[in-house]
Amino acid sequence: MNPLKKLAGQTAIYGLSTIVPRFLNYLLTPLLTYIFDKPVDFGVNTVIYSYISFINIIFTYGMETAFFNFASKSENKNTVYSTALISILASTASLSLILLLFSSQLASLTNFSDHTNFIVWSILIVGTDALMAIPFARLRLNNNAKKFAAIKMANVFLNVFLNVFYFVICKNAYEANLATGEESIFASLYNPEIGIGYSFLANLIANLVSLLLLAKEFTGFEYKFDKLLWKKMLLYALPLLIVGLAGMINETFDRLILEYLLPKNIGLHEVGVYGACYKISILMTIFIQAFRYAAEPFFFNNESNTDSKKMNALVMKYFVIGCSLIFLGTMMNLSWIQKFVSEPYRVGIHVVPILLIANLFLGIYYNLSIWYKLTGQTKFGALITIVGATVTLVINFVFIPRYSYTASAWATLLSYGLMMIISYFLGKKFYPVKYNLKNIFFFFSIALLFYFISLSYKGSVSTSVELIINNVFVLLYCFIFYKFELPNLKKAK
Repeated sequence: MNPLKKLAGQTAIYGLSTIVPRFLNYLLTPLLTYIFDKPVDFGVNTVIYSYISFINIIFTYGMETAFFNFASKSENKNTVYSTALISILASTASLSLILLLFSSQLASLTNFSDHTNFIVWSILIVGTDALMAIPFARLRLNNNAKKFAAIKMANVFLNVFLNVFYFVICKNAYEANLATGEESIFASLYNPEIGIGYSFLANLIANLVSLLLLAKEFTGFEYKFDKLLWKKMLLYALPLLIVGLAGMINETFDRLILEYLLPKNIGLHEVGVYGACYKISILMTIFIQAFRYAAEPFFFNNESNTDSKKMNALVMKYFVIGCSLIFLGTMMNLSWIQKFVSEPYRVGIHVVPILLIANLFLGIYYNLSIWYKLTGQTKFGALITIVGATVTLVINFVFIPRYSYTASAWATLLSYGLMMIISYFLGKKFYPVKYNLKNIFFFFSIALLFYFISLSYKGSVSTSVELIINNVFVLLYCFIFYKFELPNLKKAK
């Protein structure tokens, strides 16, 4: 089978498991922003999930990618799987217990002393996420994308259902009870003091159900712990822990420090606005995530092929073309896409194009970063992301007090851009791939050109006329691809 078609097929399946759940999950954003129309409330949700993202990296400590690397090269994949799984089971149990014992102190440290239950639920969310990491990685390595997709979709369907249940059915029943005195079982299930915290409880319940669905992945093999193999896996994985932590600084740390660098009366408000607008870049993040799920095992499994580098170059080119189309399509339709969040949050809509391009750069970096994973030089990945994290921290600390979340958006763009450039030049030295930079720059520049042209008539014509003209540009971009690149794609083998 044509490797590009295979990758596209895997991406489509992973995309389905990512797009549908992510779309449903992102529907929680309008649900929460319209129900909790004070950005402060959504700020709580944004901050806690930022902490969850950070701690997730520590709980998995690069073992997922280490499993891919060693299992793809080993004749005894079950031993690699068993060793990685035992490692994660032991570390997750230990770390979860320690954090739960100090949950009250953590709640005070994070300014949620009135909501220790939020912290407890968050710790359990992280723990259950970690327990599922290696089983999900095994499904991906074995190209069992359908089961992977089914469980991922079930998780989010349940999560969304529970959010609707708590915030629509139970909350409305509670408010009706206050107004009329009519009691109901649904009203008794809602506590206004928990409020937006029900989103964390819903996530935890969905994770527990997903663990049950993955039960088969924890059985059917001999639990064998290869100590020597484990040490090798740790040596490979620990630099990736640094990569992950530094990457999370780039991705989420801005939402954590916004609250602390801004006056107390506006901190969580600004976090809520920024967090909501960040999610408008939904299609870009979904596409990149779906691509990553399919691409990482694809690159590892095709490393031994003689034309693997040529294939990597083709993948990069069509990845950028796809991301450029997503950027253009989103920006050309922003007048109605912005209604994804309620009006009090739209004050931050100007950061959307900055964040879209930033995530495009991040996607390119993910493509480029395969060189240090394939060559085992993960230390370079750590160094690159540390540089990116340093840029993020410096810009945020210097400029947030003056420019708020706008500074955070620019910091994200500059950080990912610098990481992309450094990885490209290091890759040329250690794992040279002849990327078609001419075509990559051409399609990205066309998307940017059409976007800047649209700004010249923005506000001078009606919204409907603007949308028609804008989408003509989107169709023109697609026509240019059809004319110049589709024939090359059909010839790719």
